[in-house]
Amino acid sequence: MSANTGLEGVVVADTVLSLVDGEAGRLVIRGFELRELAGACSYERALQILLAGFVDEGVLAELPARLAAARSEVFCSLQALHEDQTLRVLPPIEALRALLARLPDGDDDATALRLIAAPAVFSAAIARAHRGQAPLAPAPGLGHAADLLRMMRGEDADASEAAALETYLVTVLDHGLNASTFAARVVASTRAGLSSAVIAALSALKGPLHGGAPGPVLDMLDAIGRPELASAWIDRELASGARLMGFGHRIYRVRDPRADALRTALQSLESAGSGARAASTQARMKLAEAVERSALEALRRLKPERTLQTNVEFYTAVLLEALGFARDGFTCVFAVGRVAGWIAHAREQLRTGRLIRPQSHYVGPSPTPRQAA
Repeated sequence: MSANTGLEGVVVADTVLSLVDGEAGRLVIRGFELRELAGACSYERALQILLAGFVDEGVLAELPARLAAARSEVFCSLQALHEDQTLRVLPPIEALRALLARLPDGDDDATALRLIAAPAVFSAAIARAHRGQAPLAPAPGLGHAADLLRMMRGEDADASEAAALETYLVTVLDHGLNASTFAARVVASTRAGLSSAVIAALSALKGPLHGGAPGPVLDMLDAIGRPELASAWIDRELASGARLMGFGHRIYRVRDPRADALRTALQSLESAGSGARAASTQARMKLAEAVERSALEALRRLKPERTLQTNVEFYTAVLLEALGFARDGFTCVFAVGRVAGWIAHAREQLRTGRLIRPQSHYVGPSPTPRQAA
């Protein structure tokens, strides 16, 4: 018997949270198609939909205010960023993991809200610390996305920027039983606590085969430089056996629906902006669209046996860059959106699942008679 090392096709949980249909290119979250949520509702409203039945109804009814209060509570723990110089020099995702590990563990709603709030507060503070700036306290009257931008930049974002980030956070809210979510469910099944489950999930997310991949998309765009150079550059890369970042997905056999949601958000940001930042976004978007066209054409021509389409990483990179996030912090922003999905799955595992304990197939040497020394 050979092992299914990637667990393809192995069903290990029933879930009400999300459906990923790779053949049809659909993502359904709690009965809503992605296009009905991304760009159409606030992050807080998406949380209410996702967490219904997994968080107390009274907490959900007051979720915007409760989440804002949780951001302020988490901010009080940021003294560690000033006391521990190592947090300032660690890569952002590792600093985020270290700060999350300082939060108390538990399975209650207060712990869940702190964990949803923490990646935004910590990621903004880490970005500022890397620039030699002090962290900014949250603003209770702002939404989660707008407050993240304000805490990172030190000034309020305009409405189009907050809306674009909100679209991103909703788009990545949940995505089936991906590697980080499975890690969260495994840890939750041991009754270790929500903080432990989230830290395990974050550790999986930082891997380059999962959430650690959007930054290199910008490296590719930088290397190409101009739209007219895209086709020749891509052909050379593919001829050398290199992988094109932002194309292909383990599940989707057609275009990733999240890519379309993020492209629409970028187009809205592009049309609403003005000044140097808007001009830079427009130029980057023109290059990205040329690269996407050239890449898809080259992949169809050179790899006809495989279906390789644009995935979520491609426009994630362009959008987060346009909003001012440093590329080494992109995975932290991914965690800001995905943490609620981890918590929802952990809660679902606690209520409906058992300790996750698969078996392995031993392929080592057979024992042989040995004489004791």
